[in-house]
Amino acid sequence: MKYNFDEIIDRSNTACVKYDLRQFFFGNDQVIPMWVADMDFRTPDFILNAIRERANHEILGYSIRPESYFTSLISWLNRRHQWEIRKEWVAFSPGIVPALNMAVLAFSKRRDKIIIQPPVYFPFFDAVKKHGRRLVYNQLIMENGRYRMDFDNLEQSCREGAKMLIISNPQNPGGNAWTAEELKTMADICLKYNVLMISDEIHGDLVNRGYKHTVLASLSPEIAENTVTMTAPSKTFNMAGMATASVIISNPTLMKKYRKVLDAMHIELGNVFGNVASEAAYTFGDAWLEQLLDYIDGNIQTLIEFAGQHLPLVRVIIPEATYMAWLDFSATGMNDKELKKFMIEKAGLGLNEGTQFGPGGSGYMRLNLACPRATLLKALEQLKKAF
Repeated sequence: MKYNFDEIIDRSNTACVKYDLRQFFFGNDQVIPMWVADMDFRTPDFILNAIRERANHEILGYSIRPESYFTSLISWLNRRHQWEIRKEWVAFSPGIVPALNMAVLAFSKRRDKIIIQPPVYFPFFDAVKKHGRRLVYNQLIMENGRYRMDFDNLEQSCREGAKMLIISNPQNPGGNAWTAEELKTMADICLKYNVLMISDEIHGDLVNRGYKHTVLASLSPEIAENTVTMTAPSKTFNMAGMATASVIISNPTLMKKYRKVLDAMHIELGNVFGNVASEAAYTFGDAWLEQLLDYIDGNIQTLIEFAGQHLPLVRVIIPEATYMAWLDFSATGMNDKELKKFMIEKAGLGLNEGTQFGPGGSGYMRLNLACPRATLLKALEQLKKAF
């Protein structure tokens, strides 16, 4: 089946964060919204059909995840990422951000040091600070248009008593598809100092053409024993509203600690529609995903070519993964406040400010490429005209 990613769907007035909160976040409800990390593509038919079929039953009571749910996830990770897991390694979370918070509660104590690698997905900061833990920055270094990890600084932070590292793999917002060599070097440092690794791999399926996602826990049994992996179909299949994610832990001691927090919060049952939607996604989603990746690759090339021809003051950090583009506006000479004002008032665009992502984000903005090409071109033309 051929899917149509050029279709423009009006999402206004659907209680949609991305569109219906434009006035709240940007002071302008007419900007083209290219910020929140969901896609403007139709959620796949096989997922919607599974939800409709379940909704035909007149009772929406408490629901469990059947064996077929776990089989679909296990099979997906095996065939897409060559990672073999077991059912008993899988625990639930109503999303990656709740999982991050539960992991902090489960595996650390107040005042413990937790490392993150900014610029990075901004909920990482709150997951550490709002539970009374101490935030330690292992800031990424931009080098030749790509981020690299500062391993010397990482080792120093681990040596000075950090208990945990939270990594974005693939990296959001920079778009790195971290290589096996990079992850192995990082993991060896953490193993040396007994620092637990929390790996947010929600974008793992969205690796762009020519690159590969490496599951951190797949590198060795020793690394797996010291890693908590978090994944979900929400970004891949545009179903974030289903609030269903998986936390994968092969170490039984760590699993027991995580489940203790999960059980205390009484959120284990999850969402009846999230269960069936996730199973459908992982069972039938391969062909749709391949077409999606081709389309996003086309959008990436469109952005690169347009910027090269018409936006000399904008440097595109080429995304190896995710459907986000990290744009460097430092050559414009604008400060962050001026850049935000310019983007909203002159270009008519709603993007994520780089400063949201912490140290290293100043001068940047994040642009969501998961939209029809006509929308992307309209946005780029507006930006060109604004300059």
